[in-house]
Amino acid sequence: MPTPDLATDTASIVVDRVSFTWESGQTVLKDCSLHVPEGQLWMLLGANGSGKSTLLKILAGLLTPQSGEIFLPQPAGFVFQNPDHQLLMPSVGADIAFSLVPENLSYSQIQARVHHALQLVHLEHLQQRPIYALSGGQKQRVAVAGAIARQVKCLILDEPTALLDGDSQQELLQTVRQLVDDLGITTLWVTHRLRELDYADGAMWLQGGKIQPETDPTQLRSILLAQGE
Repeated sequence: MPTPDLATDTASIVVDRVSFTWESGQTVLKDCSLHVPEGQLWMLLGANGSGKSTLLKILAGLLTPQSGEIFLPQPAGFVFQNPDHQLLMPSVGADIAFSLVPENLSYSQIQARVHHALQLVHLEHLQQRPIYALSGGQKQRVAVAGAIARQVKCLILDEPTALLDGDSQQELLQTVRQLVDDLGITTLWVTHRLRELDYADGAMWLQGGKIQPETDPTQLRSILLAQGE
């Protein structure tokens, strides 16, 4: 796929010819490139061991590739597979407010950001609810709300529906799709569920450390179904 100019494309998620090899000598990513256009929701799929986790750790700054470049519009938000790994405060409102501490906002500004973010994920009625009393789907939407409160320019979600029931999966998909449409947040969603491709503007398949060329969600799903993936 054509790679955007990192010097001029400041609103897309860009991975440009990235390679990564572990100290053991195992090469996980080989000249890997991807591009999520500004204001779109793209999904990344790949079999176990394809390099998805390594790529996400590179995007999050937890690993440094041996070669290649990464660009994420800033500020960037991440939503993990297990929301319990990122919700740190005792209540919904407090957790979202905690994410805003580095911005040195006034109390009223923080309250306004928290309330607006919860409205966008349809959880404003749960602002005082303890985190432990939430369902898995509600916890994931609180994690998304924390990113929205920070006014992120891009959002990366690592198999966010993996631990959710069917109804919660649907709610989260619809919520994120609406946020992309309304706010123009550039979003990369990692998944193994082919039916989630219905919500995507584009899709990518990671195999053998490289992104394969199919980028139409319907076409990619047909190919993977035919291969028995």
